[in-house]
Amino acid sequence: MIGDVLTSSILFEAIKQKFSEAQLHYLINQNTSAVVEHNPFIDKLKIITPEIESNKRNFYSFLKQIKAEKYDAVIDVYSKTSSNLITKSSDAKIRISKYKWYTSFLYSHTVKEEKTPKSNAGLAIENRLKLLEPLGIYPEIIKPKIYLTEQEIVASKKLLEDSNIDLKKPLFMISVLGSDDSKTYPLAYMAKIIDNIVKETKGQILFNYIPNQINEAKTVFNLCKKESKKHIHFNVFGKSLREFLAITKHCDALIGNEGGAVNMAKALGISTFTIFSPWILKEAWNMFEDGKTHVSVHLKDEKIELFDGKSSKIIKSNTFKLYNNFFPGLITPKLNAFLQQFKL
Repeated sequence: MIGDVLTSSILFEAIKQKFSEAQLHYLINQNTSAVVEHNPFIDKLKIITPEIESNKRNFYSFLKQIKAEKYDAVIDVYSKTSSNLITKSSDAKIRISKYKWYTSFLYSHTVKEEKTPKSNAGLAIENRLKLLEPLGIYPEIIKPKIYLTEQEIVASKKLLEDSNIDLKKPLFMISVLGSDDSKTYPLAYMAKIIDNIVKETKGQILFNYIPNQINEAKTVFNLCKKESKKHIHFNVFGKSLREFLAITKHCDALIGNEGGAVNMAKALGISTFTIFSPWILKEAWNMFEDGKTHVSVHLKDEKIELFDGKSSKIIKSNTFKLYNNFFPGLITPKLNAFLQQFKL
């Protein structure tokens, strides 16, 4: 996932600080490469394509390529079946991953994850940095970063200006949809959130969606008030992930569903207001929340009685019922406080 790839990229900066001459390769899925392009701490991207994933012969050939690299150390951040196999096949002397009792024998070092964050970086950051301890690296907190070229920034600015967007006025990117239905705030509720943003700021609105989500995005647009629609530039969006990043760089804030878009905005230095899905652990992914620049809301914060005594499995199976209880009125007080900084 994009958020995982971006967050894990901090390991490269930390390793380079300790071992400046090390050659560092990053093994990622093809669709995530845009978030780590031009990262100065990554020497080479090793890409897993759909053709490799879906064909056993191709995957076996890929494993041979990994072994041929003769890596000294492999850090398996993902710790899933495919990455377990890749790590083991590398024949690296040092093989590091998070501790799981049923896979620990595959690794030379395993690290037990913390359950409670020690800083506002959040568990996703802290537990990744903890994977470096077997290498003798104990870095300070590092924030994920996205590296845009000057050409990309200039081109996106021109696109916005040519689309009659005034960059002197508030501009908000709305993450209207999550990566799947279980991470998507109800569409009718999202429309009310957008109505509230327009009412409070008179700001300009962009929608973050990908082509196969256009129908759902249009549903949100159609549910917005007539006045709100005048502020929404529905057809202004990035045709690629890099274009989305460059456009977001010019926004005042990204507001909406928790996921990769929020993580990318933070890595671009853009303010965020995040609506968490009921089943997602806020403590892991509310990275660098400070109550002003980065703010988040979770149903559990407002209605803890809906969660008491329930396992994570039960909570996830009741996601949509819980979402229906996450009324916009529970979000707008905190959202309006966040929006104060953007009023003209």
